[in-house]
Amino acid sequence: MRLIMIAFLVLFCNLAAAVTLDVSQEHLLSMLVKTMQESKERPNGANPDVNLNTLQMIRKAGYPAQGHIALTKDGYLLTLHRILGDKKPPVLLQHGLLSSSADWVIPGKKRGLAFILADQGYDVWLGNFRGNTYSRAHVSLSPSDSRFWNFSFHEMGIYDLPAMISYITNMTSQSLHTYIGHSMGGTASYIMAAERPDIIRMVRAIISLAPAVFMEHLKSPLRYFAPFAKEYQIIAHFFGEDEFLPQNGVLHFLSKYGCNVDDFGEKICTNAMFLICGFDKEQFDYNLLPTILSHDPAGASTKTIVHFSQEIISGKFRQYDYGCEKNMLIYNATEPPDYNLANITVPIALFYGDNDWLADSRDVKKLYSLLPNILDLYRVPLPTFNHVDFLWGKDAPELVYRRLLKIMKKI
Repeated sequence: MRLIMIAFLVLFCNLAAAVTLDVSQEHLLSMLVKTMQESKERPNGANPDVNLNTLQMIRKAGYPAQGHIALTKDGYLLTLHRILGDKKPPVLLQHGLLSSSADWVIPGKKRGLAFILADQGYDVWLGNFRGNTYSRAHVSLSPSDSRFWNFSFHEMGIYDLPAMISYITNMTSQSLHTYIGHSMGGTASYIMAAERPDIIRMVRAIISLAPAVFMEHLKSPLRYFAPFAKEYQIIAHFFGEDEFLPQNGVLHFLSKYGCNVDDFGEKICTNAMFLICGFDKEQFDYNLLPTILSHDPAGASTKTIVHFSQEIISGKFRQYDYGCEKNMLIYNATEPPDYNLANITVPIALFYGDNDWLADSRDVKKLYSLLPNILDLYRVPLPTFNHVDFLWGKDAPELVYRRLLKIMKKI
């Protein structure tokens, strides 16, 4: 099944390469193998940062870093990374699908949002959802047990975020000043806000960067995968693989030798990402690519992928669809219930980009129309700005974070 996952990546790499390169598959493979081999033989072929974890990257940048563990109500052990602040209250940054806390520090000092917030004096906490590289532990279940992976972003909203926020507020004796979520980090926050009023009272405001809530207008080719996601889950479960795209040796090899050597390697890897998230080569810092690949994808449950696929097909923001019969047992209805966004009273700011192939502007505006307490609806003033530019865009500090900090000062 690991080969199936690798094939999934190769499929997108080949599609992406075709966007800019008119070569046969045989020639493409030959060029890739040759390029990777030549890079491996060079003494300086690998980027030194690819071997660093989140805490090490923070410390390398000159900031004090701590690791903490939060226990969820259903037994998952979640890693929190912290950049200790001494002036302002705590903020929590939460990553998206197949990502980790590393996303917020990969751009480095002066450009990574975690560092920018720390420089402003905030007590910065970086969360890791269950099942990713840093949160692969449970009080009784092993990741090799399929029961460990029986979750979607629903459980992240009702268990993971409450555990993290409760831990942070207990540690600091302060409410959370701001929750900042990217993509699925936004998805889970709306579930928490709608389903856990006891926890959302501890949060003063939410800022959502490219929130993946409604997905009816998704432009990414992933929409063509959505109708087959359930079948993929069944096959994966049969082969004992309920985890989707974890970090592995192949990806580490690519991060060191495959994507940082010349224009060819860069085009293969970046076009695969652009094909999913939206094309914006001007904002992407190619020097970050090896480090990004050494951390992303960071793993997720196959059930999470299926849940997102259901959102794409239905156009709704609702709980997991188990099928009519099981839905009746769980929800007492043939279809799963929608999350009640009208129940959310916490102030929320929404940020979106025109060229985001995953969080389309029309879907973000639909979310905006259903939320009762909006702080801001902000369109990034660059037509090519895509889904990952919110994290790694060259001009993200100017185009996104300046506005974000301005909002935070008013909270």
